[in-house]
Amino acid sequence: RSEVSQFPRECAGLEVLQSGQCCPALTAEPGDRCGSSLGRGSCADLRADPAPHGPQYPHDGEDDRERWPLRFFNRTCRCAANYQGYKCGQCRFGWAGADCQQPVLRVRRDVLSLSTSQRARLVRALHLAKTTPHPDMVVATRHYADILGSDGRSPQFDNVSIYNLFVWTHYYSVSRTYLGDGRSFGGVDFSHEGPAFLTWHRFHLLQLERDMQDPLFTLPYWNFATGSNTCDVCTDDLMGARSNFDSVLISPNSVFSEWRNLCESIEDYNTLGTICNGTEGGPIQRNPGGNVARPAVQRLPSPEDVAQCLDVSPYDTPPFFSNSSDSFRNTVEGYNDPAGKYDPAVRSLHNLAHLFLNGTGGQTHLSPNDPIFVLLHTFTDAIFDEWLKRNASVFPFENAPIGHNRGYNIVPFWPPITNAEMFKPAAENFGYTYEVQWPSKFTLNVFILPLGKQKVSIESIALSAGLAPSIDGLKLILNKVCVEEEQLGGLELFKIHSTCAIHSLPYSLEHPRASAQENKDDPYF
Repeated sequence: RSEVSQFPRECAGLEVLQSGQCCPALTAEPGDRCGSSLGRGSCADLRADPAPHGPQYPHDGEDDRERWPLRFFNRTCRCAANYQGYKCGQCRFGWAGADCQQPVLRVRRDVLSLSTSQRARLVRALHLAKTTPHPDMVVATRHYADILGSDGRSPQFDNVSIYNLFVWTHYYSVSRTYLGDGRSFGGVDFSHEGPAFLTWHRFHLLQLERDMQDPLFTLPYWNFATGSNTCDVCTDDLMGARSNFDSVLISPNSVFSEWRNLCESIEDYNTLGTICNGTEGGPIQRNPGGNVARPAVQRLPSPEDVAQCLDVSPYDTPPFFSNSSDSFRNTVEGYNDPAGKYDPAVRSLHNLAHLFLNGTGGQTHLSPNDPIFVLLHTFTDAIFDEWLKRNASVFPFENAPIGHNRGYNIVPFWPPITNAEMFKPAAENFGYTYEVQWPSKFTLNVFILPLGKQKVSIESIALSAGLAPSIDGLKLILNKVCVEEEQLGGLELFKIHSTCAIHSLPYSLEHPRASAQENKDDPYF
């Protein structure tokens, strides 16, 4: 396995914890720490960026996650060339082969485009990850002050499954700072409400993908930007349909109805100072679009929301928090409107998709328990990757919330990896890309012309659709059955029959004639 969260089982013993050095041997050769005999890596001092964080966190010195992971370890494996992993036994993302010299490019596709057999394989892979103990990693069940137990000689770690490690990692990143005596501080989040939101979740997905991966497997995405009030992946051949017996549970015909949640005992964690362990609780709950108390979250984002979000050019803006306006990160995360303006009443894009699920998937500390989380965040990462291709922006170096500066190590991944390392286009750096058709910024609203045939200029159609009339050379895509085109005095006109609607189809201002010239076999032209 490669970098994963929390700590390798080989480093969770008493002597290693007391030494502060996590540099396991890759081979049986004496002293071969980190594969040094093979030139793969060496044991090196850990570094934590000293740049100041923002004012949101006022309890410096109280949280184990500060300057991650120096409270636990001060030395770890540093891998050379294309090698990677907690003992340099794997290849970097995007590379394969015995010497990690073979480039690999995997394609993440829309889950709805998968064949019946591919869908079944995805469900089997997720369920196998849920039920298979992680072969390498363990998770802490106590804070560092109590990590060696009451006798000082009994390390407090627990085994978890591959998928439950994915859940636990997310929980640990959002958990409150325990201050002792039943007190905790909630104004801290190492994976949301700051610049690291996208870099954190990118690595989170890469970790799961590698743990689940065989040569043919890659994570698909759920394009949640449909504007719909239904969940099109909530079917028994994908993420599970709604149960006929309980409207907030998953259908018993889906294996996901058998899944049980990890990290439910949030009140105990916040008041007793415990940490989520491997104990599972209740079933996944899900009621898509069913939150009648919040009508604004009863529908999913629209394609236009994504198009507008991609036009927000600064990656992030001060105060680099959930109230940052004109910030791409805060917009795709969902605290801004799709055009990038902050509004405390708004929940859009990523946040809206979570809240739409209306159950386990809408609660931050529990959300990865619902496997839709994986597909939702893969699409969020696709938006991020498309933005990276279009923009040259700067990730904040300092004064972002704790955990969110460019040079900070991402909590709680091991060995440490920085936000800067994840702030790069995926194809060239991590060996994956997306097969996705991005929507245009504008679409035409549906409208029907009055009875009888009319000749309508392109400018009139544009005005009727709420667009500016100065769209030089625009070629509207209309149903060929309903439209006859003619020229009159140099003015392009359309003869539109009595009951024909102009459909809400995306078009591009940059390439206005592309569809008309290149897609003559399309049903719309």
